[in-house]
Amino acid sequence: MPRLTDQEKQEILRFIEADKPLPDKYRFLLFGEKREVELVWNGKTNEVCNIVLPFQTIEQVDEPRAENLGDTSAQGFLFDERGRQLKGWTNKLIWGDNKLVLSSLKNGPLREEIEAQGGLKLIYIDPPFDVGADFSMDIEIGSDTFTKKPNILEEIAYRDTWGKGSDSFISMIFERLVLMRDLLSEDGSIYVHCDWRMNSHIRFVLDEIFGISNYQNEITWQRTSAHSDPEHYGVNVDSIFYFSKSNKRIWNQLYGEYSEDYKIRFRNADSDGRLWTDADLTAKGLSGGGYTYAYKGISSLWRCPLETMERLDSEKRLHFTKAGGIRLKRYLDETPGVPLQTLWVDIFPVNSQAKEKVNYPTQKPEALLERIIKASSNEGDLVADFFCGSGTMAAVAEKLGRKWIASDLGKFAIHTTRKRMIGVQRGLKAEGKDYRAFEILNLGKYERQHYIGVNPNLREGEQIRQLEEKESAFVDLILKAYRAEKVENFACFNGKRAGRLVSVGPVNLPVTRLFVEEIILECRKKQITRVDILGFEFEMGLFPNVLDEARSKGIDIAPKYIPAEVFDKRAVEKNQVVFHDVAAIEVKPIVKEGKKGQTGSVAVELTDFSVFYSQDSIKHAEETLGNKGSSIIAEKGQIVKVSKDAQGIVSREVLTKNWTDWIDYWAVDFNFESKREIIRVKNPETDEWEEQWTGDYIFENEWQSFRTRKDRSLELVSVSHECLPGVRKIAVKVVDIFGNDTMTIIGVRV
Repeated sequence: MPRLTDQEKQEILRFIEADKPLPDKYRFLLFGEKREVELVWNGKTNEVCNIVLPFQTIEQVDEPRAENLGDTSAQGFLFDERGRQLKGWTNKLIWGDNKLVLSSLKNGPLREEIEAQGGLKLIYIDPPFDVGADFSMDIEIGSDTFTKKPNILEEIAYRDTWGKGSDSFISMIFERLVLMRDLLSEDGSIYVHCDWRMNSHIRFVLDEIFGISNYQNEITWQRTSAHSDPEHYGVNVDSIFYFSKSNKRIWNQLYGEYSEDYKIRFRNADSDGRLWTDADLTAKGLSGGGYTYAYKGISSLWRCPLETMERLDSEKRLHFTKAGGIRLKRYLDETPGVPLQTLWVDIFPVNSQAKEKVNYPTQKPEALLERIIKASSNEGDLVADFFCGSGTMAAVAEKLGRKWIASDLGKFAIHTTRKRMIGVQRGLKAEGKDYRAFEILNLGKYERQHYIGVNPNLREGEQIRQLEEKESAFVDLILKAYRAEKVENFACFNGKRAGRLVSVGPVNLPVTRLFVEEIILECRKKQITRVDILGFEFEMGLFPNVLDEARSKGIDIAPKYIPAEVFDKRAVEKNQVVFHDVAAIEVKPIVKEGKKGQTGSVAVELTDFSVFYSQDSIKHAEETLGNKGSSIIAEKGQIVKVSKDAQGIVSREVLTKNWTDWIDYWAVDFNFESKREIIRVKNPETDEWEEQWTGDYIFENEWQSFRTRKDRSLELVSVSHECLPGVRKIAVKVVDIFGNDTMTIIGVRV
């Protein structure tokens, strides 16, 4: 290392004292680097997340919708008579930040299960690269389309990824790719899908993590046909980088179809219609010699011995020419095709008429994933997608007999994938093909310090100070918008309003069961009976169990969604911010009692569903619309189309005419408390994984109804479910058109 001058030393000290990063020239002077070329970004660190959080199972889908007892698949080895999977790997759909998902998979108890499957053989990811691509969604309401904006958590995720430009994106993807590499088996591969925005950066990141020697290909996918762009060349391709973990990678050669120019060579046809062309059988001019003999009076230097010639003749594969020669017949249907190259022009994007279309903005075609999965994995292998979006990877993996893990931060993505996978299960069952159960998981207890946006390069004390300041300012903002008075000396409560204490959930993660349990504990200690919980998002499957638990202890908890308008200063000052309630479900059981000692049955009718969601303001739309313009607004549980004609006359049309218009999906668990949720946690004393009951139950999806693109109808009465006499609890889950889930539990005596 070269010696530093006194001036250089003084300058370095000034940077350190000011808590500023060192210029690159000092970085390389101070620290010897073996790499001649390295990708550097602001805030680069080699530290990788290693926390382990429990995965909470909130729903399990075994066999899809068995209408009658005994209506199970042919997979008797895997499912019991009620359609429950008995053994083996259960596919996993995980809601949460994929950094924490990856860290918990790598370092937690699920790692053992992954290794027992032979390890993770293939990862495909398609991370978001442009504004709001994965979090904004178009919702069809009749013949109109409403655009659902990202929620606050999704906006924060986007801001953390793109808010600081390329630096923040590279930092995000670097850490996650390191975790993915560590999860891959030694013969595993990764495919990273990207476009022109970041493909050059991604390639350098992959080179650094996986090594240039493990670079296999850059695939260019022509995703659209040529189109005109007046500013520059039209962009119609994506890049897919293919890296392996080692030189032991799985590789299955795939072939594409021959071109029409090639096929035209096969102009001859046998009596059965098989097309063929002929090839030379002589060895004249070839190095290495040949075989000299006469066959059927024709002498020559042949490429094959006499025995082979006789066999080919017996198989009718010889062509005797009019000129007195012998040629080999090569059939078109016996050739595998053209080995696939790195330019893929034969796979088309998902168009509006495609059967696989699920109305997800960044959906990729199944043919694309089919090619990747077939090339770099085998049947029975475990594959994964940690930016799963619409669930294309999982859908194709299931159809190809692979096991899968899929995760996403967006709740709508999880809902879309769940519906899609149930549809895939149904299709495979109808065809008599194998499929597996899958479960939907939350990423358990969150840790706030991993989310809040403080500078990681600051000293720990300064980070804590900034964190406290940000949290305090956030709480003050929410309380002002809620018109609540601030309170002190509480562990969980921040304010009070109308005789109710108010607890403000975190800005950067969902309100979790742990968060609510701490509230209940303080309520019991201080004899508090009325509480409002304000949150941007609530953990899936949180309600109603936790509310019923609180109610049994004399505590009335009202959960309310914080609207995005809290960040609009003018709306807060004008008291225009509306905190809407969590949706409510009403159901009616239909019980048929069995004769003494015999089974009865129970069905469920969905009778009402109330939604209080708001996005934007009808009044504001009316004031800002231009003539001949229109806008679709969600306000207080109604979706309204506001229009203004050429004369400036405003009209309103309510698009959600019935409560059923809000429902996209609903499902029933006919015996909710039959399956306990068991998690594995590490005993700090023994350092071993131990099973614990969380106190919750897993929603077993036994019957469901949902809308599809082609069928917008919705059944409101479930099938009758046979059951033994006695008391049972039935859980009903409703997912609205925005992907938010609500559940209710009813007691039934059969």
